[in-house]
Amino acid sequence: MTAVLLAPAIVDGLPAEDYHADRDSVSSSGLRKLLAPGCPAQFKYDLDHPQPPKKEFDLGHAAHLLVLGEGPELEVIDFPDWKTKAARELKELAYAEGKVPLLAKDHDMVQAMAAAIRQHPIAGGLFTPGTGIAERSIFFTDPATGVRCRVRPDWLKQLPGMNLCVDYKTCADANPEAVSRAIRDRAYHQQDALYTDGIDAAMPADDGTRFIFVFQSKTAPYLITVRELDQQSRDIGRARNDRALRIYADCTTTGEWPDWTGPVTEIPTISMPTWDVLRQTEEYLK
Repeated sequence: MTAVLLAPAIVDGLPAEDYHADRDSVSSSGLRKLLAPGCPAQFKYDLDHPQPPKKEFDLGHAAHLLVLGEGPELEVIDFPDWKTKAARELKELAYAEGKVPLLAKDHDMVQAMAAAIRQHPIAGGLFTPGTGIAERSIFFTDPATGVRCRVRPDWLKQLPGMNLCVDYKTCADANPEAVSRAIRDRAYHQQDALYTDGIDAAMPADDGTRFIFVFQSKTAPYLITVRELDQQSRDIGRARNDRALRIYADCTTTGEWPDWTGPVTEIPTISMPTWDVLRQTEEYLK
């Protein structure tokens, strides 16, 4: 009997907590965790033992709110730092109320970051208020595996014949070389491919979907790099997603979530990284 694939679904106004807590679908970050240096065993443990959001992401969440107009309410704490008991108590109270606590100086910083976005010749136009939808949740089914997936574009614009997905990331360094390394290290090319596929499934357009990255430095003057992935990197990201989806489908079917090695009867060998093997071979074994 052929399984019935669920149709794509678009959900506006879904709280971020509900989106991230969904257990009937897998997200881009989940698929990335299934591949090295992650593994299914760690993915499954993290899924069953969710951790509260890391508080070092507060600045990013605040910047998202000011740029996109979507996110948790901010609570400005009028202290120079978190060293005093009174400041820490106000911070914990804000968390308890579902708010993002920010020191006054940090609030000034994210306001300056948002102003830099608005003044940027490219990013400013991409994020023009009223031209897109922030944090729209999209659910769709991968046709090859039947796995239900979910994506949540930061900013989604419907243009004549085309969708435009804009992803906003704050970072320590937004220079193009650092951005290129971040795409590799955090597998953002997988995010690009999955989001594009999800939007295309739920919102078909004649010319498909373009995915744009906007990286912004968290250091004054809050410089911005806007980039679109080359096709080869996007193809690699899609191939990585395909493998991760097959792994996820197999694990959910068998109930087995292996570590990096999997079941073996012999102890595998290991070597140094390839580049170092070549270097040291040249130096010591010639």
